[in-house]
Amino acid sequence: MGLLSLAIWLPIFAGIVLLAVGRDEHAGTVRWVALGAALASFLVTLPLITGFDNSTAAMQFQENMPWIERFNVHYHLGVDGIAVWFPVLTAFITLIVVISAWEVVTDRVNQYMGAFLILSGLMVGVFSALDGLLFYVFFEATLIPMYIIIGVWGGPRRVYAAFKFFLYTLAGSLLMLVALIYLYYKSGGSFDILAWHKLPLPLHTQTLLFFAFFLAFAVKVPMWPVHTWLPDAHVEAPTGGSVVLAAIMLKLGAYGFLRFSLPIAPDASHHWAWFIVALSLIAVLYIGLVALVQQDMKKLVAYSSIAHMGFVTLGFFLFNELTVSGGIVQMISHGFISGAMFLCIGVLYDRVHSREIASYGGVANTMPKFAAFAVFFAMANCGLPGTSGFVGEWMVIIGTVKVNFWIAALSATTLVFGAAYTLWMVKRVYFGAIANDHVEDLTDINEREFTMLALLAVAVLWMGVYPKPFTDVMHVSVTELLKHVAQSKLN
Repeated sequence: MGLLSLAIWLPIFAGIVLLAVGRDEHAGTVRWVALGAALASFLVTLPLITGFDNSTAAMQFQENMPWIERFNVHYHLGVDGIAVWFPVLTAFITLIVVISAWEVVTDRVNQYMGAFLILSGLMVGVFSALDGLLFYVFFEATLIPMYIIIGVWGGPRRVYAAFKFFLYTLAGSLLMLVALIYLYYKSGGSFDILAWHKLPLPLHTQTLLFFAFFLAFAVKVPMWPVHTWLPDAHVEAPTGGSVVLAAIMLKLGAYGFLRFSLPIAPDASHHWAWFIVALSLIAVLYIGLVALVQQDMKKLVAYSSIAHMGFVTLGFFLFNELTVSGGIVQMISHGFISGAMFLCIGVLYDRVHSREIASYGGVANTMPKFAAFAVFFAMANCGLPGTSGFVGEWMVIIGTVKVNFWIAALSATTLVFGAAYTLWMVKRVYFGAIANDHVEDLTDINEREFTMLALLAVAVLWMGVYPKPFTDVMHVSVTELLKHVAQSKLN
């Protein structure tokens, strides 16, 4: 069993054990087992980075063995420079989520922890699968634990939100399955994704495949106008669910564009790039304005996530090395920042049981340590230089200027809107006079809460001050991908 298999199956096995043997009367033991499993899963992913060869675009840490031999389906895993950081990010965020739920979740603790551990392994499987059917199985299986997390531990409208999340994402993926089956027969009975990259396909076939993949991945990102499930899911999900949803699950769709849409349908990707760019700009501009009028903190950050992911898809479909690399950096950065912002909202909600901005005011007076973290993450969300939020956005904007100045000018407005809605929330929640008795009675964060926020703050600062380890890893793979996409398969 290689590193990738360990990163997938260790948390899944630990989650199944917790589901089978854990009980609320043994909640303390369950928490420690979950923490140990999450920490071990994270440590297993670190050699993926330390042992990664930056000089090649080839898949590394590969594992390949027959799975369903009759249909030539293989258990084939591997990561390149595009994918390698995402298993690490997934395991890290899962560790943070386990810490965040330590004292907060008291009902069905084993099921809560088990669901997140299983979800973690499945998401690592999505980022490392090199067999089309294996990818689809992992991609769809992630819906089940998240559906349960929202539906069981969510808010008053949790059942509605869980069904909407499940139906949107499942319906979007059905055409992808049709595309995978077509590619299987077209390639002579192979589900090898890397072999699919070399198929000579006419433009009309590529267009059909492109839109089949687009529907699956656009819903997951989510892109406008199929984004409406996300605010509902975020508002009703428990804090840990919102963190994983924003930090990791949205990235599955963006990753799918890089692994399927661009390399399998390069001509169609060029032909329909204007369509993706237009939708991305609408997400940046329109959704930024929608975020400005939100009264619920979770909804505001949810719409902020849609706007920031619009930046990612914009970068991918400009076919510029700087914009594509910037989009990937933005994905990783957004994982840290959005996760941190939802955790901050969770800290307040655990104390006041309200997400409404109007319920707060002057929090910095009673929770100075927490306010320092919250304002820092808010600044990172605005794209403050020195934080990870600046690096990806700057790379995409600079790369976009080389392609089209006016697109760059429109995309740069996300910095203005981002600062507007984020600072508006910060001002009303954290600064000014103490607004009410609820805020007066607040107690500052404890050691557990300090630890989880500090870990994320270090990650945001590290990536903001020294992004070289992130950009160096992806450079060769991004270059090779763009070379492949630039070479028309029609010639």
